[in-house]
Amino acid sequence: MLPKTYDPQATEDRIYSMWEESGAFKADASSDKEPFTVSMPPPNATGQLHLGHAVMLALEDIFTRFARAQGKEALWLPGTDHAAIATESVVIKKIQKEEGIPDPRASLGREELIKRIAHFVSESQDTIRSQVRKMGSSCDWSREKYTLDPSLNRCVNEVFTKMYKDGLIYRGHRIVNWDPKMQTTVSDDEIEYVEEKASFYTFQYGPFQIVTSRPETKFGDKYVVMHPDDPRYEKYENGDQFECEWINGKITATIIKDKVIDMEFGTGCMTITPWHDHVDFDLAERHELDKEQIIDFEGKLLPIANEFAGMPIEEARTKIVEKLDKKGLLVSVDENYVHRVAVSYRGKGKVEPQIKEQWFIDVNKPVIEWKKKNMSLKEVMQDVIRSGDIKIIPDRFEKVYFHWIDNLRDWCVSRQIWWGHRIPVWHKEDKDSKEMHVGVQAPEGKGWEQDPDTLDTWFSSGLWTWSTLIDPALADDHSLSLQDLLDKSHDFQKFHPTSVMETGYDILFFWVARMILMTTYATGKIPFETVYLHGLIRTRDGAKMSKSDPETMIDPLDIIEKYGADALRLSMIVGQSPGNDSRLFEEKIAGYRNFVNKLWNASRFVLMTCEKEGINPHEVEGRKVEKSKSLSLADKAFLSELQFLIQDVTTGLEQYRLSEVGELIYSFVWGNFCDWYLELSKGQANCDVLVHVLRTILQLLHPYCPFITEELWASVKPDDCNILMKQLYPKANKKLMDHDAYDNFQKIIGVITAIRSIRADHGLDQGKKLEVIVHTKEHSDVLESQRDQIMRLGRLSELTIDVKPQTHEHVASMFLRGIEVHIPLEGVIDFEKEKAKLTKEKENLEKFLKGIQSKLGNKKFVSSAPEEVVTLEREKLENAQEKIKKLEERLKVLE
Repeated sequence: MLPKTYDPQATEDRIYSMWEESGAFKADASSDKEPFTVSMPPPNATGQLHLGHAVMLALEDIFTRFARAQGKEALWLPGTDHAAIATESVVIKKIQKEEGIPDPRASLGREELIKRIAHFVSESQDTIRSQVRKMGSSCDWSREKYTLDPSLNRCVNEVFTKMYKDGLIYRGHRIVNWDPKMQTTVSDDEIEYVEEKASFYTFQYGPFQIVTSRPETKFGDKYVVMHPDDPRYEKYENGDQFECEWINGKITATIIKDKVIDMEFGTGCMTITPWHDHVDFDLAERHELDKEQIIDFEGKLLPIANEFAGMPIEEARTKIVEKLDKKGLLVSVDENYVHRVAVSYRGKGKVEPQIKEQWFIDVNKPVIEWKKKNMSLKEVMQDVIRSGDIKIIPDRFEKVYFHWIDNLRDWCVSRQIWWGHRIPVWHKEDKDSKEMHVGVQAPEGKGWEQDPDTLDTWFSSGLWTWSTLIDPALADDHSLSLQDLLDKSHDFQKFHPTSVMETGYDILFFWVARMILMTTYATGKIPFETVYLHGLIRTRDGAKMSKSDPETMIDPLDIIEKYGADALRLSMIVGQSPGNDSRLFEEKIAGYRNFVNKLWNASRFVLMTCEKEGINPHEVEGRKVEKSKSLSLADKAFLSELQFLIQDVTTGLEQYRLSEVGELIYSFVWGNFCDWYLELSKGQANCDVLVHVLRTILQLLHPYCPFITEELWASVKPDDCNILMKQLYPKANKKLMDHDAYDNFQKIIGVITAIRSIRADHGLDQGKKLEVIVHTKEHSDVLESQRDQIMRLGRLSELTIDVKPQTHEHVASMFLRGIEVHIPLEGVIDFEKEKAKLTKEKENLEKFLKGIQSKLGNKKFVSSAPEEVVTLEREKLENAQEKIKKLEERLKVLE
């Protein structure tokens, strides 16, 4: 017999170890089963998993367990990401804090720092593995990968070399995002924008007025740009020149006409700083204009700034404005200007656009053979979504995807940090020549030095779905080409492309799009068939959870310790639709813990009933149920409903409607199985049906709640069955679909529910047995056949079922379709006392209602009070009106 209460802490680790030892997680590349693959988005190897990881793990585990139960060869491949900038930053700060070394790069050198980072990562990976297991993740640990594994490094070098030879990777001077604090370029996705209040200056620039919040960048400005259709400047021609006084004296300026200018912003004209602004750089490229660096890579002004040279930006800005004011060139200052400032996500320093020699991927060069056409990387990325090769769930994110791809710039892939995949380029230089070698391996001979830069993390992450499937032994053989590695790797041939890529919508552009870019290029195949995007987990109030505000954070490990993994999984999945943020708080998790306990108690009831009847649940044969001739109406109805549930759940999971499916199973278990079928079984039990229904529930619920379902399965599984995780998913049995039985039993439930509702509405003692009169012509036979159940569950002393409707006095009634339910109140309640009580209650509510109506009728209150306060008052109004209506109905019965 099961213990009285379910203890997840004593169960989950034991169950997980059993799964691992059984080999149930391992996928077989040699099987002839239909493959199903999920590539786990690799968490950064920098420490703790958070709720974003937890929801990802829960979703992907459901996908995988369901596919496995459908008889597919399911591979869920786990791994971790070296997270270049993030990891190096964390370790450098750790060394600075613990060892007091101000500049670990300078003091330790490259080799020692990388060694320290590798040790840190190794320890973090152990922590992450443990946390992933705590969530019940059924991933194939034998295939675990790390983005810096030698086999993945081989793939990175192969793709870089191939791209270089195809003319897609080039080295050039282009504008990049430069982080002066961390001394490296950062990608667009490593930038966050913060709103900042700043001074917004208007300056006189010859005959024009220009606006800027960054006067420190204006020393090299010698071009003034305006829209060719702006009537204010129609007398000026493109290429016209004029002399004007500027920061360091007179300059000759040139007029440029370009449609990039927003005529509504500021004065409609502006000077440009091509070295320190992305838009200005593109404009200068189009018009072949000069570019001058004003700010160095440390964030200080260069000699072009004359007396301001060497000053940090913030210090110089005020002094430059003072100088321009003395020259009479300051027109006005707006002190309340709010703009968005680019900040490095990791280092938190302000990002300064700089022109720098870097390695780039050309996204516009049409050299990719795709569907018998030559396309650019950008065009391929557009085609796979537009043609339906890849489906995005929810599909509204296709618009977001195209907005990003349509505006895609060449991708800067080099970083000035040490941790990561080092760029596979070697240089050799002497007094007479310079040589460069791009290749998978270092060239032979002396004097070669590898490029000091590393690759953007997303370069290797972009190869994740297929590089993780390359046979490591083959990757060690450098006689094989990239195509050889793909052709000869059994895992790649069996499990690629990934069936579903599940990740947060916030990295759709930065990771999902790059996987499409890199994989279609390198393999000629799409990386995945479906993209499932989950939303952010927010606080009860809808705020974003933040490490800087610990009170907003929920640690998944703390929750698992308190409530169990199954409750956490349910709380994150049910009510969370794809692409939408959801709110999570402890009471919600506790509610799903109650559901888990409800299932446990229901299972105990089934087992105790079997024991009472002398039946061994392991010997119950499910196939006998459909042939049984001793099924009651309740048995037939619930078996029928179970078949439709199986159909709906299976279809829903196949269509990735996980929240909807979770709600269906929850409702069936709690409302139908526990509240109705088990209650009915207390009077008339069919153990074969009880065990069969419970087994099916455990199988349906297993992908969502793997631990408790596996634990319960051991008590009810057939003798010839293995662990639940290895069972096939239930299939609907059409022979058990009985619409008439289901419809008839809904009438019984309806009558019992009506009796309970009347009892509750009129405050009748729950323990008092009542007399009930039911009038129905078409359903009398059905109700008569279930008389005993109605009387027992309705707690009745007398039940009259009459086919002829009559008028009754002093009764509380409820009218169903084709059925009238009446409860005589005479002798049950004191009419005068009850009328007085209800009248007093109604008067108090009317006073309360009058106060709310007065408040909401006050226009000043409605317009000035916070929106949530007004909404709350309106809800109070509706609730009070509804209560008064019900009181009036009850008083009418008593008249």
